[in-house]
Amino acid sequence: MFKADLIIIGGGPGGYEIAAEKASEGYSVLLFERAELGGTCLNRGCIPTKCLAAAAKMLSDMKRASEFGIEIQGLNADYGSAVRRAGEVISRLRGDIAGSLASVNVIQAEASLAPGRRVRAGGEEYSAERILIATGSKPARLNIPGAELCMDSDAFLQLDKLPDSAAIIGGGVIGLEFASILAAYGCEVTVIEYCKEIQPNFDSEIAKRLRSLLSRRGVKFILGAAVKSVEEGFSVEYENKRGINRLENIGAVICCVGRRPVVPDGCDSAGIDLDSRGFISVDCNMATTAEGIYAVGDVNGRAMLAHAATAQARVALGENVNLDIIPSVVFTDPECASVGLSEDDCEKAGKDFRKVKALYSSNGKAEASGESDGMVKVIYDNASRKLLGCSSVGAHAADLIAEAAIALTAGMTVDDIGSLTVHAHPTLSELLASACRNAGC
Repeated sequence: MFKADLIIIGGGPGGYEIAAEKASEGYSVLLFERAELGGTCLNRGCIPTKCLAAAAKMLSDMKRASEFGIEIQGLNADYGSAVRRAGEVISRLRGDIAGSLASVNVIQAEASLAPGRRVRAGGEEYSAERILIATGSKPARLNIPGAELCMDSDAFLQLDKLPDSAAIIGGGVIGLEFASILAAYGCEVTVIEYCKEIQPNFDSEIAKRLRSLLSRRGVKFILGAAVKSVEEGFSVEYENKRGINRLENIGAVICCVGRRPVVPDGCDSAGIDLDSRGFISVDCNMATTAEGIYAVGDVNGRAMLAHAATAQARVALGENVNLDIIPSVVFTDPECASVGLSEDDCEKAGKDFRKVKALYSSNGKAEASGESDGMVKVIYDNASRKLLGCSSVGAHAADLIAEAAIALTAGMTVDDIGSLTVHAHPTLSELLASACRNAGC
C-alpha cells in the first residue's frame, strides 16, 4: 500500500491548486484524475465558454464600429476558428497546471474509496491521513420524452459550426452565456425558462434588466414554461399559463438545466453520506461523515463555482476563508455579477435594509466606451450602513464586483466606499462609489 500525507481525487480547481501548494510546503501529495487536468472548468466549462464569449464580444463590437468612425468591409466570422483558438488556450493552461504539479504524484486513473481512509485505483491501494474529494459535476438532463435529442453543454462546446436557430432549455448561467454567444454569431435563439424570471438566484431587478439587454441583442425568452417533450425535427413542446405550445423547426435544442454531482464509487463503504439531492454531505469545514475525508466544489452542491471549490479546499485544510461571500458572474454580453445578499434575499429574511443604484449612462468611462447600458445596485443595512450585497449588469460587471466582495469581507459601510475611498476617474469603478454616495448621510 502506498501512503501519503494528502490524497486528492479530482484535478479541477478544487484539487490541483491545493495539491501544488501543499506539495510546495513539503507534504507528500497524491492527485488522482481520470481524464484531463483542469477538470470541467478548464476543459468543458469556464475557459472554453469564456474564449467563445470573448470572440462573440469582439464580433459584436466590430459590427458597431461605425459608431466610433471605423468602417469595416467584408467582416467574416469563422466560428470554427474561435473554437480552435479555445482549444489552444486550454492546451496552454493545461500545460501550466501540469508544470505547477511537478512535485505532486499525479496518477491518471479513476479512484474509488475504501474503508479506513483508503483509495483504490488501477489495481493499487493508497492511504492518507486526509482525503479531499473534488470530483466535480456533469450536465443534468430533463426527464422528458426526447431528452436524448438535446445536446448538453459538453456537446455544445464541441461544435465547430453553429446552427441557424436554437432553443435553449434553461435560463441560468450556462444557458444565458450560450444564448449570448449564439446571438452574436447571428443564430436565432429562444431561451425557455421554468421560473418566472431568468437567473432565479440573482437579484430579480438585475435579472430583468439583463433579459431586456439580451433581448435587444436578439435573444428571445419564454418564461414560466415547463418543457414537456422534444421531437425530431427539432420541435419543443412546453406548457405555460397559456397552455400547451410548441417551437417548430429549430436547428438545435440545448439543455442547460443545471448539473449533478460526480460521486466517486465506494462512498458507502467509506462511511460517507449523501444528501437528498445526491450530493456529498459536508459540514462548515467541508468534512464528510467519514473522519479525515473532505468534499469540496460541485460534488457537495454548496456553491457550484470554480472559485468556490478552491476556497472550500482551503477551508478543508485549515485556512480561514469567508465562504459566505462568494461572487457569482454571468459572462453574457453585457456581463452580470453579484456578491452578498440581493434585495430579494433581504426581503425574504425580513432585514431592515436600503438600496441605492448608479446607472452606467451617468458614468464618463461607460459613455466614452459606448457601453452605457447597465446598472450597479448596492444593498446596505439601514442602521449600521454596512454593505450587505451588490449586483451589477453591464460592461465589466465581473470586475466591478471584486471591490464589493472585498468591502463585504472587510465589513465596510457605504460611506467607506463612497466617501472615504478615492476612485480613479474616468473608470467604471466610480459606479460603485456613485451608488454608495447616493445613500446620503
